[in-house]
Amino acid sequence: MNPLSLEHDPERPVIGAIQQGDPHALAELMRRHGPWVRGVILGVLGRPDEVDDVAQRVWMQAWREAHRLEAPERWRAWLYRIARNAATDAGRRQQRRGKLLRALFRHERHRGSPMGPAAEAPILADERQQTMLRAISRLPELYREPFVLRHLEGWSYAQIGEVMGLPVDTVETRLVRARRLLRQELAGRV
Repeated sequence: MNPLSLEHDPERPVIGAIQQGDPHALAELMRRHGPWVRGVILGVLGRPDEVDDVAQRVWMQAWREAHRLEAPERWRAWLYRIARNAATDAGRRQQRRGKLLRALFRHERHRGSPMGPAAEAPILADERQQTMLRAISRLPELYREPFVLRHLEGWSYAQIGEVMGLPVDTVETRLVRARRLLRQELAGRV
């Protein structure tokens, strides 16, 4: 069964219960759909280390705004927009923090601090996976988002098209371009 089918969506009663203020229904929705929400966030943000914090904000906002969902059968698109917007906001905050940190490190180096690039880099447990994640994170958002939904979350082209508001042909084109960019980025490295 297509999880985006509007006629027989098993989540409609859960969404209705959330709209009525049932916290157990929200917990159930989080259990069932937390992984794809995390995939949306990763697709937009491109930073695995930020996903948990942003996901928490997404679920809190979904709880606060559930009563505003006028068409419960469109819950997936509604939750997708919340996740996408939260990830975009987090990306903006991250850029501002990054600028401040870079300025601080430049200032510290200028003063003769022993802090060097090695101290700034995170310790990587699995170099190959980290290389791949970094390459995915460098994809333009236009391509990264559908790539993550397809290849990390296992969504169909139709599902991606529906939540992103794109024709299936456009989804396919973006995925082809994302794969091409990744092959170029990773040539000889993975």
